[in-house]
Amino acid sequence: MDSSSKGLNFLYNNFFGRIILKVMTTKAIANLYAKYMNSRLSTRKIKKFIKVNNINMDEYIDRKYTSFNDFFMREIKKGKRKIGEGIISPCDSRVLAYKLDDNSSFKIKSSIYTVDELTKENKKYKYALIFRLCVDDYHHYAYPDDGEVVSTKYINGVLHTVQPIAHKKYKVFHENSRCVTFLKCKNLGEVCYIEVGAMMIGKIVNIQKDKFKKGEEKGHFEFGGSTVILLINKDIKIREDILKNSNNEIETVVKMGESIGR
Repeated sequence: MDSSSKGLNFLYNNFFGRIILKVMTTKAIANLYAKYMNSRLSTRKIKKFIKVNNINMDEYIDRKYTSFNDFFMREIKKGKRKIGEGIISPCDSRVLAYKLDDNSSFKIKSSIYTVDELTKENKKYKYALIFRLCVDDYHHYAYPDDGEVVSTKYINGVLHTVQPIAHKKYKVFHENSRCVTFLKCKNLGEVCYIEVGAMMIGKIVNIQKDKFKKGEEKGHFEFGGSTVILLINKDIKIREDILKNSNNEIETVVKMGESIGR
């Protein structure tokens, strides 16, 4: 178990750790940490972070970074992410796919998630695709189809980690701060696109626009691991390996633009 996993295990499975957790999941702590991660002092963390997480920097535009967060939001080189056919992954991540039941709900670990609680809207969807980004991933995300934005809203909350350990005790996606955007797409129909903030990351940065193209950037997360959720109200066919893994609660690694179904 690495140091990061040991730390999360202490916070979520230890009595004293959970006391500290109440403080760490607040926006105030995230904002305080963000000030350091946006400072020039934080650049000292970059070299070690690249080495520990085995990040291939050949994929990214070579330039000097002014802070760790500046590095974290690094831009990928043109052509390093190809836009596939059918339904694409909106980001580099680990994906889980669920068919929603008649109550528009699905289960992760011991937590039941409903569309109503996720979106604060009484809407129906047929599928939920959960894309979990880790700290070493490219943290920009894209639109899955051509279409237009219907409406957007921000839901305030806390900032639990989005790693699996948290789902055993908390309804993370219901509790965390998140941005909810309702889309009308050319091929996918009604889609709800949700960005979920995570521990030590309260900032979700979206590019404001009314219309969009498939694969066009929607926005990015600042420092930390995060999650993108797509709720789709149309019969779709997800890749067999993703479905098989999801049925066993195993995440499948995907890249932004990679075809994941049709």
